[in-house]
Amino acid sequence: MGKKQTDATARLDRGKFYQPGDALDLVKATATASFDETVEAAFFLGIDPRQAEQAVRGTVSLPAGTGKQVKVLVFADGDQAKAATEAGADYVGGADLAASIQAGTQPLDWDVTIAIPSLMAEVGKLGKVLGPRGLMPNPKAGTVTQDVGKAVTEFKGGRVEYRNDRFGNVHVGIGKVSFTGEQLRANLAAVVDELNRVRPASAKGRFIRKLTVAATMGPGVKVDVTALDTLEPEA
Repeated sequence: MGKKQTDATARLDRGKFYQPGDALDLVKATATASFDETVEAAFFLGIDPRQAEQAVRGTVSLPAGTGKQVKVLVFADGDQAKAATEAGADYVGGADLAASIQAGTQPLDWDVTIAIPSLMAEVGKLGKVLGPRGLMPNPKAGTVTQDVGKAVTEFKGGRVEYRNDRFGNVHVGIGKVSFTGEQLRANLAAVVDELNRVRPASAKGRFIRKLTVAATMGPGVKVDVTALDTLEPEA
């Protein structure tokens, strides 16, 4: 660890709740890996994840992008398949592609699965393969759609999916350590704005109760959630 990282780590008080911008600056300063680490925001929400009506799931566009090359697989045919290909989808196909996945001949190396509604019967057969990997398309996530070209463009351009786990946590990658502090703050603000937008009506009290930001190999930095209201959700 270099002197800069050592000094930054020494400045980090693990019991302190930092202002969002300060927290992100610390995440950047304490990142020590030799690769460009992902910066992740971990939210703990005031929901009861056992209640279906309090489930939180959707997608959000990060104004500064994700900083990674997103691979997209599309189940489509006809004009929609052509649109997906023209938009830059990495894999496009219909029943034949589904069969390849089922047979294990199609590498499971993509990040987002998009499908047109008429092929969901075929895609549904892949639940045991795609489900555990978080690769099943879903209407709530915008990945079951007739406009696959637009969806491919958005996901490759910085749209990410989010969903709560069984403990009420939502984890979202908001960029890379190489991003500027302004870019990370813009992305964080967009996620905060989106989560507040989809807050279930039955959720009581403060909705975002805890937030920790961290790089892939770095220490977690606690954020003062009362300061999130001042973040501006724009680039």
